[in-house]
Amino acid sequence: MGLLRNRRDEPAAGSRYQMRQRLVSIGDDYWIEDEHGSRAFRVDGKALRVRKTFVLEDATGREVAKLQERKLSVRDKMEIERDGRSIATVKKALVGIRDRFSIDVEGGADLAAKGNLVDHEYEIERDGDTVATVSKKWFAVRDTYGVTVAPGEDDALVLAITVCIDALSHPRD
Repeated sequence: MGLLRNRRDEPAAGSRYQMRQRLVSIGDDYWIEDEHGSRAFRVDGKALRVRKTFVLEDATGREVAKLQERKLSVRDKMEIERDGRSIATVKKALVGIRDRFSIDVEGGADLAAKGNLVDHEYEIERDGDTVATVSKKWFAVRDTYGVTVAPGEDDALVLAITVCIDALSHPRD
């Protein structure tokens, strides 16, 4: 069953998370909170690494995804691993008027992120269906943005993709 396509200012009912804008520098850690303000996931910016590396952990501290920058490629990209194997690769588009990322999902349908990625106003789609909506409009706090994940989607994977897009859109070391 396909998801109904939603307008960006009307997120689908699903899981909602609060993220910090320009989220982490290498060595920084922070919590992703759910819509009730409870800590849901922790992003650990691994220090002392040559490549950008982040670990996404659930609220109990269990690693749910590892995100690593891949150097020496034509396009900037980051790989998302779960249990030691690659589950997705997030790649910046080579050309285009609008910001775009392609997400190659191992063993599943690929995703695309389109919109104003630098300003955290975009959608992640699969075959034209909205999988997640990212927006700063839902929060009064200046450096905060929200991620709404459609029902039935892998929240940890979507949040890991969002962390990768932020890291690739806002280069900093």
